Amino acid sequence: MNGVLVIDKPQGPTSFEVVRRVRSALGLKRAGHTGTLDPMATGVLPVCLGEATKLAGLLTEGDKAYDAVVRLGVVTDTQDVTGTVLETRAVPPLSTELLEAALQRFRGTFSQVPPMYSAVKVKGKRLYERARAGESVEQRTESVHSEAEKSRSTSEYTVTCRGVRSTDSPARARS
Repeated sequence: MNGVLVIDKPQGPTSFEVVRRVRSALGLKRAGHTGTLDPMATGVLPVCLGEATKLAGLLTEGDKAYDAVVRLGVVTDTQDVTGTVLETRAVPPLSTELLEAALQRFRGTFSQVPPMYSAVKVKGKRLYERARAGESVEQRTESVHSEAEKSRSTSEYTVTCRGVRSTDSPARARS
């Protein structure tokens, strides 16, 4: 069997687990996903089957758009909802102007250091695995291009991101 199966990944399983289930259900040896979604993430996960695994690189070249629910005023040790809360802050009343000002730093091209609790691999091992083992590693910044567009309501924005792995400057990751 050859082709691309579009999976609506539920919250919980890793992308690898979804591929394992597809392989098992279809009796395939060759199958792979086109990009890792965090276990807590839901959304489209294209799974390439058989000869279509050769297309995986082509399918990941385009821009990606993300919808997210953001909780303001909370800091966690993993920089996401799964972590231990380290700090809470009062959130001021929000206005369109305040949201626009905050989003401005996420528009255009900028460098970022991926969080330690991410699926980025450094020397063959995922950062979240290293973080859970208490390791701190030096890693490279990534160049990211992002556009945030306001939707119809004050609370809805569409964010489109492009990322290109860069080796321009090493950065010390947080442990």
